[in-house]
Amino acid sequence: MTILRPPASLGFLELERGLAPGEKPPQAHPGSLLNPATYDFPIIIETVEGAWADRVIRGDPSLELAYVAAAQRLVERGAVAMIANCGFAIRHQAAVAASVNVPVALSSLLLIPTLLRQLSPGAKLAVLTADSTHCSEDLFGIDDAAERARIVVGGIEGGKLLENEMQRPPRRTPVSEIEDDVKACVMRLRKKHPDIAAFLFECTAFPLVSPVIRQMTGLPVYDTVTLSRMTFTSAS
Repeated sequence: MTILRPPASLGFLELERGLAPGEKPPQAHPGSLLNPATYDFPIIIETVEGAWADRVIRGDPSLELAYVAAAQRLVERGAVAMIANCGFAIRHQAAVAASVNVPVALSSLLLIPTLLRQLSPGAKLAVLTADSTHCSEDLFGIDDAAERARIVVGGIEGGKLLENEMQRPPRRTPVSEIEDDVKACVMRLRKKHPDIAAFLFECTAFPLVSPVIRQMTGLPVYDTVTLSRMTFTSAS
């Protein structure tokens, strides 16, 4: 008898969106993290129960069991690797990785040590985040103070994206507004730190504007889609 196995897929741990059972989410923007057309491989999505953006961003430790449970459901459905739809989920990286037998990369912030080693010693890495007030150094995986000093952080708190995402349920933000906020943040950071040599986007909405920022700055831009493709390709 032939046993049908689910196709190898990249799993996504999705934020709570307040959808009713069976209700479909709004269609994702082209090029966004959760749009299947962004990839040339299958993706599957599991909502982390109770993981509203405000709880994940501020680091609510009580969400850990929900992240683990959703990760295990993804593996049962055929996930060969998994990502999270919020970079601040990195706080649950260790627990989720210990609970499943597939590669887990919950945040683009995991790339920081590698990216610093790619840059010249005097260059800085700019981390752009949805909320810099909660993007603390303990999330960077860097113990050496001199290396931490090479990381500069900028956030778009006060902009429309974060305001909309903090609602329950969240509201959809036009790409043009995300682009305006990210561009302004990039310009502020480059003015203050002319030695920035690359950008890393923590926020999983920012891949929508990564091409624009690459063109605007002429610098490398890494984001969660970068991490998603690398993680799945390595595991599949």
